[in-house]
Amino acid sequence: MGILNLTPDSFSGDGLIRGGDFVEAAAAQARRFAEEGADILDVGGESTRPGSRPVTAEEEMARVIPVIERLAQEVNLPISIDTYKAQVAEVALDVGACLVNDVWGLRMDPDLGPLVAERGVPVILMHNRSRPKDAAQSERLGGRYVGVEYEDLMADLIRELRGSIEGALNAGVEWGKIIVDPGIGFGKTVEQNLEILRRLGELRVLGRPILLGTSRKSVIGYTLDLPPEERVEGTGATVALGIASGADIIRAHDVRETVRVARMTDAIVRPPLDSS
Repeated sequence: MGILNLTPDSFSGDGLIRGGDFVEAAAAQARRFAEEGADILDVGGESTRPGSRPVTAEEEMARVIPVIERLAQEVNLPISIDTYKAQVAEVALDVGACLVNDVWGLRMDPDLGPLVAERGVPVILMHNRSRPKDAAQSERLGGRYVGVEYEDLMADLIRELRGSIEGALNAGVEWGKIIVDPGIGFGKTVEQNLEILRRLGELRVLGRPILLGTSRKSVIGYTLDLPPEERVEGTGATVALGIASGADIIRAHDVRETVRVARMTDAIVRPPLDSS
C-alpha cells in the first residue's frame, strides 16, 4: 500500500501540498508507485502525526477528491481513502475509492460504519489511543507518545480491536471486508511499539487480515536516532519481521524498497504451494 500524503505537515516530510500543482504531483507519485510494485494507493488529506492540527471535512475533501478522481482515471490500482469522516469517505467512494482506512476504527464518526456497509467496501480498523496531552516533540526526530499506560498491552490492543470489529459487524459490515491494524505509533510509546512488533503474531487470534504501518515512524527514529528521511533500513526490518509474524498488507512511503523486502520475505516464509 503506497502512501499519498496530501498534507503540508506530514511527519515523514513527504506531504504533497507544498505549493504547485498537488494533483499532478500526486498523480506522478502514484504512477511511480505502480511501476515500483504497489498493489494499493492510500490517499489521505489530514496529518495524524502526534500534535497535528485537525482539519475540517471541507478542507480534507478539497485535498483528496481531485486526486482520487485523477488516479481513478490514470492508475489501474485500487484506491483507499484514509479518513475517519463519513462525509469525506462518501464522496471519495463516489469518485473512485474502493476501500476505507479509518485510523479510529469506526469509533470517531458513527455514520462511517453504516456507509461502509451500504457501499460493501473493505474497511481497515486501526487501534488508536492518541491523545494530545501524551504527545512530545523533538525538532530532529519528530513527535512520539510518552506516558501512555496499558493494563496489559496486547490484551488491551486485541480487546479494543475486537470492539471495533463488533462495531463494524453491528453496522452491517461483512466479516470478510474487515482488516485490522495495530496502530503502530498511535498512542503508544517507543517501547510499547517495539513490544507490539515483537508480539504481532498474537493479532492473528482476531481471524482478520493484518495491515502493518511502520514506515518512517518514530519508533524507528528514536530507536536508531535518525530523522524520517533516513529510516528506510529500519522500516525494512520491521516489514520483514512483520510479514514473518503474519502481516498481510504493508503501508509504506518507500514503495520500491519495501516491495523488495516484502517479496524476499514472502519467498522465505510464504513459499508458493507445490502445484504438482
